[in-house]
Amino acid sequence: MESTPRTTVRRLADRGRYDTATVHAILDAAPACTVAFVEEGAPVAIPTIHARLDEVLYLHGSPASRLLTVAASGEELCVAATLIDGIVVARSAFNSSLNYRSVVLFGRGRLVTDLDEKLAAMRAVTEHILPGRWDELRAPTSKEIAGTAIVAMPIEEASAKVRSGPPKDDEGDAAIWSGVIPLRTVPGEPLPERDLPTPESVAAFVRSAPSA
Repeated sequence: MESTPRTTVRRLADRGRYDTATVHAILDAAPACTVAFVEEGAPVAIPTIHARLDEVLYLHGSPASRLLTVAASGEELCVAATLIDGIVVARSAFNSSLNYRSVVLFGRGRLVTDLDEKLAAMRAVTEHILPGRWDELRAPTSKEIAGTAIVAMPIEEASAKVRSGPPKDDEGDAAIWSGVIPLRTVPGEPLPERDLPTPESVAAFVRSAPSA
C-alpha cells in the first residue's frame, strides 16, 4: 500500500514500513488494538480485540457499546497496535529505547449485516486469540449472534513502524553496560475450570511457547 500524508512516518522515517505484508503481520501478531475516534468534540481511545481477514480489519463487541456504535456510523477511526520485542538499554537516557513493531490505520467502518460474513468475522476473532478453538466450541446461538456487533474496516490507509537491533550510542560515551533485554509473552500452565481433558487448541498454544 502507498503512504499518505497522515500515514507517512516523519520522526525516524527510516523505521517506516508501508508494505502490506508487514502491516498484516503486525496486526495478526498483536492480541489487541486500540481504536481512537472523536465523540462530541473530545478524543476517545478504547482497547479491544480485533481480527484480520484479507484486507479487512474486524472489530466486535456489544451492539450497545460506544466503540461499536461510533465505528458502525461511518465516523473516522484511527486504529493502532503495538508489539514490544525488547528494552534497548543504552549508555545514555537519551539513546535508551524499545525494540517494537507497530501499525497505525485510518479509515471508516461499516456494520456487518450479512450473516455469513458476520460468522466468519466471529470465527476470526476467536481464532485470533486461540487458533483452533472455534471448531471445539458449540455453535453460537441466534441470540448470541444478534447480541454481537461486528464492524468491518478496510485496510487501505496504513503504515508500520519498526525498531530492532542494539542501542545506537554516541561515540565517546562512557564504558557503561549497554545492550538489549528481549521481551516476550509466554503462556503459562492452563488452569482448568473443570477436570476435563485439555483441548488441542489449548495444548497446541502452550506447546508453541518459545523455549527459555
